[in-house]
Amino acid sequence: MTAQRPHPITERPLDAPLLTFDLASLLTQIKREAAWHKGMRNSMTLHKGQGLHVVLVALHAGAVMPSHHADSPISVQVLAGVLTFRTDAQALTLGTGQLLTLQAGILHSVEAVEEAAFLLTLATETAHFVEPEPQAWEERS
Repeated sequence: MTAQRPHPITERPLDAPLLTFDLASLLTQIKREAAWHKGMRNSMTLHKGQGLHVVLVALHAGAVMPSHHADSPISVQVLAGVLTFRTDAQALTLGTGQLLTLQAGILHSVEAVEEAAFLLTLATETAHFVEPEPQAWEERS
């Protein structure tokens, strides 16, 4: 069993066997914080454990996260607004409900075309997923 590790400010766990999140409430919360009012973005780590990090990010319109790379695969799921996601090879416009995945080591930048929020998920190690045997699957009707 994974030990619970609390968030340093809120005392909520960042790593536990099971965590749930009310994303709308958390987004409202980070938009009430001083970092949102003073800067171009704010974020909150939701989960930080072995193999997985999940971060809720909110960006003001026009905010840019300059070119950088992640050492592991990532996904970006747009919760609200519109983002431009750029790599050296292409630029994509992503809107609410869209999901992007990106392999490790690829330089990329993110710009908020309008006020936007997204979930950033980072795989923090290269564990190989083994799909369960078909006989272990339940049939769904």
